[in-house]
Amino acid sequence: MKAELLFKERLIQGENRFVELILWSVPTPVTGSSHHFKYRLALVVEGVCVLRYDNEAGKGDHKHIGDVEMTYLFESPQHLLADFWHDVELWRTQHE
Repeated sequence: MKAELLFKERLIQGENRFVELILWSVPTPVTGSSHHFKYRLALVVEGVCVLRYDNEAGKGDHKHIGDVEMTYLFESPQHLLADFWHDVELWRTQHE
């Protein structure tokens, strides 16, 4: 089985802001993760990534809020998206 792109979207959120959502189904877990998904979800404002969820090889599941990186507990793609959008809304309420 090869990796399968499940979705890749760029959603404009305002004049200077967008969200990028990328999710792959992978045949074997990415090093550091225990599930069969590879993902990168990001909020970019004025060219700066201010919020990102990802599971790059070796680091496993984690998220970045500003300059702070923390572990993320991956449960499912649906839960991942819900958590990400929740953090996007929190960011918006704190910065607008």
